[in-house]
Amino acid sequence: MVTTARPRTKKPNYHWMLHAGLIAGAVLMLYPLLWMIGSSFKPEGQIFSDLNPIPQSLDFSNYIKGWTLGTGVSFTTFYLNSFMICAGAIVGNLFSCSLAAYAFARINFKFKPVLFALMLGTLMLPFHVIVVPQYIIFNTLGWTNSFLPLIVPKFFAVDAFFIFLMVQFIRGIPVELEQAAMVDGCNRGQTFLLIILPLLTPALVTTTIFTFIWTYNDFFGQLLYLNNERKYTVALGLRQFLDASGQSSWGAMFAMTTLSLLPVFVIFLFFQKRLVDGIATTGLKG
Repeated sequence: MVTTARPRTKKPNYHWMLHAGLIAGAVLMLYPLLWMIGSSFKPEGQIFSDLNPIPQSLDFSNYIKGWTLGTGVSFTTFYLNSFMICAGAIVGNLFSCSLAAYAFARINFKFKPVLFALMLGTLMLPFHVIVVPQYIIFNTLGWTNSFLPLIVPKFFAVDAFFIFLMVQFIRGIPVELEQAAMVDGCNRGQTFLLIILPLLTPALVTTTIFTFIWTYNDFFGQLLYLNNERKYTVALGLRQFLDASGQSSWGAMFAMTTLSLLPVFVIFLFFQKRLVDGIATTGLKG
């Protein structure tokens, strides 16, 4: 008896539906950003009357008006201040956090487990708990209305996240490399500078990127300590477009907000692979 095989029914392919849903979700999330960028090229009267993110014509008057701000201080000063604070914070974190991480990862000292646990516990401590004590200390030192409260603490390893990041990375480096260096006559400092620090580059790059982004986007800390308009950063400069009555120069504000996104976008675009590699090689994956 000859049996004929039944033709296989082709299963429906739902991949296109999944892709269509993901694309629709991406467009929905990106629409506010695209609308803001498009509105920065529109005249003031068309910003809220036209919801199309694509402007009818490119009008750069908002960028000219927003950059000069009309107060005697341009965004050139704000960008220089932001980059100066970011540079100081980056140097401070790289210097102090790498030293603290090396001590926790390689040096045995009294109360090391307790201190390491306390250091990790600061990650769960809300920032608002220490705002008032910090402000009292910096005000007593006469550091208010300067960049010092935003830079100097970074040289004392106050960012526990970066310490933990580097500790995990250093623990993955073979101890035999340091032992061989010490046999050749290197002390602790030379071992750290010549052996550990070069191998720590991925974690250092990750620390640099995160420090720049977090410091550049910081608003509360800069608002708390900076009172002089000539010392304002980009985050505080954007606040200048909103007056006391709640009115705002929307076109100029959208233009400067668009420009303020460029440094973070460029940093993430060019260092995305290093950022992912730095996180993946520190033992934080999985």
